[in-house]
Amino acid sequence: MGVLTWIIVGLVAGAIAKALHPGKDPGGFIVTILIGIAGAVIGGWISSMLGYGTVDGFNFGSLFIAILGAILLLFIYRKFSSRS
Repeated sequence: MGVLTWIIVGLVAGAIAKALHPGKDPGGFIVTILIGIAGAVIGGWISSMLGYGTVDGFNFGSLFIAILGAILLLFIYRKFSSRS
């Protein structure tokens, strides 16, 4: 998968994850893309370890895995970045 595809999948996954897990985030558009890309990597790693598949292109399965990874990463990011 090329770098441009990772960025596109990360952008889409990050935006969908942010819509599914709304709230205040200390970051904007760039942070959303980075969380989405990292979420795709983490989601692909976890799902491949569990035998469910990987993030290997711009298809529904890869996008679903990337979104789940991005939601997980967004949740963790909010827990560690909150100033409560």
